[in-house]
Amino acid sequence: MASSVVTSLHNDDVDRCVDIVTHADGSFGFKEFRRDPEDAGRWTLIAFNPRARYASAAEAITAARTAVAWLREQQPKPQ
Repeated sequence: MASSVVTSLHNDDVDRCVDIVTHADGSFGFKEFRRDPEDAGRWTLIAFNPRARYASAAEAITAARTAVAWLREQQPKPQ
């Protein structure tokens, strides 16, 4: 099932990212990525649970903050 990125949340070094995605059925989820020099700057998927579905982007962000340590430790920024 295809998904589209709604928003991306990055750490201050912009080498970690969580994408909040919407699915074809209207539900939301999140995917965690990393970007390291040895990967030539490409984003590498490191975590995604395709069965985790949320009713809104806000719920997906809350779930991501619970699941992803660096995001949990980061202060929320105004969007």
